[in-house]
Amino acid sequence: MPSFIADHPMLCAVALIFIDIAVWRLISADLANWKLAARLAIFAVFSAVLFNDGMNPMQLAPYADSTALHLAATALQIGWWLFAARTLTVLLGAVMMQRVGHTGRLLQDLMGAVIFLIAIIAAMAYVLDLPVKGVLATSGAVAIIVGLALQSTLSDVFSGIVLNTTKPYQIDDWISIDGTEGRVTDIDWRATRLQTSQGSLAVIPNSLAAKAKIINFSRPADMFGLAVSLQVSPHARPQTVIEALERAMQGCRPLLAKPAPSVAFKTSTSGGVEYEISGFVPAMALKREVRNQLYDLAFRHLQAAGVGVLSATESSAPPAMSAARALLERSSIFSTLRQEEKDTFSQNMTLHTYRAGEMILPAGEVSDHLFIVESGVVSVMLTKGGHVFEAGRMGPGEVIGEAGILSDQAALADFSAKTFCTLYRIENEYLKPCLDARHDIGEAMKALLDFRLHAAQVLTQEAPVVPVKKGFLQWLRKRGL
Repeated sequence: MPSFIADHPMLCAVALIFIDIAVWRLISADLANWKLAARLAIFAVFSAVLFNDGMNPMQLAPYADSTALHLAATALQIGWWLFAARTLTVLLGAVMMQRVGHTGRLLQDLMGAVIFLIAIIAAMAYVLDLPVKGVLATSGAVAIIVGLALQSTLSDVFSGIVLNTTKPYQIDDWISIDGTEGRVTDIDWRATRLQTSQGSLAVIPNSLAAKAKIINFSRPADMFGLAVSLQVSPHARPQTVIEALERAMQGCRPLLAKPAPSVAFKTSTSGGVEYEISGFVPAMALKREVRNQLYDLAFRHLQAAGVGVLSATESSAPPAMSAARALLERSSIFSTLRQEEKDTFSQNMTLHTYRAGEMILPAGEVSDHLFIVESGVVSVMLTKGGHVFEAGRMGPGEVIGEAGILSDQAALADFSAKTFCTLYRIENEYLKPCLDARHDIGEAMKALLDFRLHAAQVLTQEAPVVPVKKGFLQWLRKRGL
């Protein structure tokens, strides 16, 4: 060692303590690894200075013949134990941070408290040569009394440690704990707080959460399950129901293709048969919207297949009417026709079938007829920048070709059958007088056309090209100068 350190060990030891404090304060938190390395190096030098001068923290302080030096040595040896405890706490905290993150802060603090308690007892036993057996016995008795008094609180605390370590859920996860469902807003040492779908706050004690059944709907992060149950007539053929529900799933674009959605028979009673559609969406926020859309599609496709969704007050027997007449009842545009008008109108509708992949109405063609989808899924394809993409899917009750009927405009999209489809065709010669006589139907078709034209414009609009600036300043910025 340098002669100055050997001649003035206590002064150097005190200086190292102040250097450690200064370095810990001055180095930025972004350089955590450098801070830890500096503390370990300073502690190693501090230990070497003490041991080299005979101030072994495992023994009584030297300089018994000099009260001042003896007290100084005692203080430095006690400081070594505290310094060691702090260094070990920081080291364990850095290691644990990689495993449990910031949510494990409570566990780190508890471990730090235990380490400092051990260091204080060790300093009392080795440096001060005090009898610690009585202290330990008294501390144990006090700990038992406090533990019994705070049993529930301590259970929550240690359960919180387990939850923060194992991480069954995190902040902003959507979970269910023992039947209570909501989004995690806070996890502290005592409880987990959930914001339910009704907007209320649910506080779940950590001890209950640690023992309860936990369902985390946010894991994995890119897949969220949903299910829709429907009850149909017990007289409906199961294969007919399943095929209709499969078409409904194909008509719901937000559902993930992998894992593929599925239809399953659930239960059967004398009053009806229950089927369940299950699938996955890429975001939690889509679950409610997709469930609503999926139920609507299932309802329409079941109606198109001649199967009705049952309720407690409805009969399982559908009213007797032709398929074309029933389709007009389900169509939002033609539902305002009077009963006799619907009867006459349905007699002028002709049925057409299309296989999967077959073109129904190509883009650029001016349609002189109107199609109403009776069953199946129709794919709508647009072109943007030379690339064809699917803009939407259509199902029973929706119409195709209104642009040519209303304003002799060409179709902006390709309409093709995604599944086997049946469509009813209405010729313009019969439809035109109906539109002239019933302005409400014309206005409904005009509103639909405007909506589709706006949607097509938005989907096919090219993003504005930002001009690339060139010059000396841009050259400097590009190189980080």
